[in-house]
Amino acid sequence: MTQQVIHPMVKLQRNVQSLVESNIIKPTDSIWKIALLYGNDWPHWKQELLDFGFTMQDPISELLAVEAWDEEE
Repeated sequence: MTQQVIHPMVKLQRNVQSLVESNIIKPTDSIWKIALLYGNDWPHWKQELLDFGFTMQDPISELLAVEAWDEEE
């Protein structure tokens, strides 16, 4: 039985989705608002998001809309 590895960005996306569902953040908020919730881990996630072409001003809804986090080989 092979275990499927979940891409780290999928985990981030799920966490953010649950924050939106809990009304802690809104889909229209800018991505930088997540920084307040991630504290010391934020520099890592910020770089990941930048590497995927996001800006910190993009709405959270754009992060949630990504269906696949395939990295270019």
